[in-house]
Amino acid sequence: MASLTLPNHSLPSLLHTQSPRHPLSHNLPFLSKSSQSQFYGLKVSYSSSLSIPSSSSAKGSIFAKVNKGTVPPSFTLKDQDGRNVNLSKFKGKPVVVYFYPADETPGCTKQACAFRDSYEKFKKAGAEVVGISGDDPSSHKAFAKKYRLPFTLLSDEGNKVRKEWGVPSDLFGTLPGRQTYVLDKKGEVQLIYNNQFQPEKHVDETLKLLQSL
Repeated sequence: MASLTLPNHSLPSLLHTQSPRHPLSHNLPFLSKSSQSQFYGLKVSYSSSLSIPSSSSAKGSIFAKVNKGTVPPSFTLKDQDGRNVNLSKFKGKPVVVYFYPADETPGCTKQACAFRDSYEKFKKAGAEVVGISGDDPSSHKAFAKKYRLPFTLLSDEGNKVRKEWGVPSDLFGTLPGRQTYVLDKKGEVQLIYNNQFQPEKHVDETLKLLQSL
């Protein structure tokens, strides 16, 4: 599972909306006083040694490098069985590539299970489904086995592909983004859908697009 260490005081102050003298941590359910908490795709622990990225650096991360109508950069990543998988393997058929924060987190589990439950619809549309996160292959293998996921999970350790594709981050750059791409048979992007907090909607939007291709 992806993890991040945050300072005790910098996050509430960045999320302040009224007076800088009164941080709004009491209005943020995911900012508990306990040493660790889970927020959708991130395991958060608190310390006093690391500062949050500045608002200017977070703002700079929102510009996508992959746009609709373009062919995204190719990649070769290991799947949950440790085998190398190249994006070109899927050329000639539509492919859904969805980037998610981390295995075994609430939002990511909901999203993966939603893709699983609609997998026959994707097969009927002739499409492949590929999930990508920074978890290693062994984490993916356990995640796929636990939830009986019938599709490929790829390990983007170091988030190289995520950066090359320009997947935007959330929560001031501290939470890896949840973004889905639909590529057509020629490998061109026909849909980019981003929704961190409604993970199941990714399935509805991609199926809607696939049925129109």
